[in-house]
Amino acid sequence: MKPMREIRAHDRPREKIRTRGPGSLSNQELVAAILGSGGPGYDVRSLSKEIAGIVEGSPDTVCFEALSRINGVGPAKASQIVAALELGRRLFSPDQSSQKKISSPADILPHVAFLSGKKQEHFICITLSGAHEVLAVRTITVGLLNHSLVHPREVFADAITDRAAAIICVHNHPSGTLEPSSQDLAITSQLADAGTLLGIRLLDHLIISDTGWLSMKERGLM
Repeated sequence: MKPMREIRAHDRPREKIRTRGPGSLSNQELVAAILGSGGPGYDVRSLSKEIAGIVEGSPDTVCFEALSRINGVGPAKASQIVAALELGRRLFSPDQSSQKKISSPADILPHVAFLSGKKQEHFICITLSGAHEVLAVRTITVGLLNHSLVHPREVFADAITDRAAAIICVHNHPSGTLEPSSQDLAITSQLADAGTLLGIRLLDHLIISDTGWLSMKERGLM
């Protein structure tokens, strides 16, 4: 394979994008355009061929760690590729993926519909990606009546495993009241503080009952 410097200027990836548009480039050429240059002893065309092979094989599982293990690909270039893939996924993923995106408290309700009619208090943690897409919905604890004990480590353990960027917590009040108790306010404050330390933001804490729901974020309680 010829090194990039031996390719005619008008046939190089970035020049082809300018004159013919990105649709004229192969996957390998698109990767080369993102990288811009190779590393010491590694021409950009060789690197882009190897990276394109990985991306084509399983684009949804390409990660920073796997790319940075390729000889000639350092942290900067691995970050460029991962960032480009994530941006494309966010902007051009199928509609069914965007349906899982949380943009308001009301978007959370379909994910916790199973709490309707429950006679015990359930504490739920919803983990979210950087695009606020739902990664997982988990029941952390099940208590008795209106009392449920939860610890930040239990809430964030799976969030860390999910590599979540943020979480939303939800719990139900079987009594029907939507007013947060002193314990509700205390655990919300603890979770917010723990999330700040871990770099996983607590976006909201919802209280739901058979009579409606309350967002602590919208109420100004966090």
